[in-house]
Amino acid sequence: MITALYLAHLNPVTNAHVEIISDLKKEADIVKVMPVVFKDGEREINSKSFPFNFEIRKKMLMSVFGNSIQITDDYAFFAPFKKYLPPLLAPKSWQLRKQILRGVEGDFFSYTGDKAEGYMLKIYRLKPRIGERKILSASSVKEKLFDAALGKKSAWKEDVPESIAKIIEDDWETVKKFANSEDTTRRVAGMKFPKEGYSEKT
Repeated sequence: MITALYLAHLNPVTNAHVEIISDLKKEADIVKVMPVVFKDGEREINSKSFPFNFEIRKKMLMSVFGNSIQITDDYAFFAPFKKYLPPLLAPKSWQLRKQILRGVEGDFFSYTGDKAEGYMLKIYRLKPRIGERKILSASSVKEKLFDAALGKKSAWKEDVPESIAKIIEDDWETVKKFANSEDTTRRVAGMKFPKEGYSEKT
């Protein structure tokens, strides 16, 4: 029994993600997809970089793959996020590894299209397989969504499956909300975190 772990932002799920997951299904008996989640207690923190919440992203994945993959929120960071740093030295970062491997039995590997991320996965003994980075990125699709929300010409629907385009349209208020907002993302050690929840509350 081989399990493929796919840890990603998936915000939103794009044609490139669908291609990766479809390939993983050919290589593994179980494909466990984990959209990254940032939480303050039970509340999920969303921002311009992470506009769609976990349930919406799960719905996106289900609309394409149904029950043929496992979708969990085990790739979750809990505020204050700085407790996960520095990587390797922070006990919280090893706790995250335990979360990711929860319920995984038998052999497994993780997938990434990013060499730097692959290095981190290797350090955490998550047995990475590094694929080629896809040309289509979720960031570029997000920008097209925000352009559309601001009334600019945008061909974002070409970059996502039809079922996901419908889910995005049904959640268009989220796109509009973040289209005009400032990007409050903090990049630390090659990872992106929302600024909200990064440090201890004052």
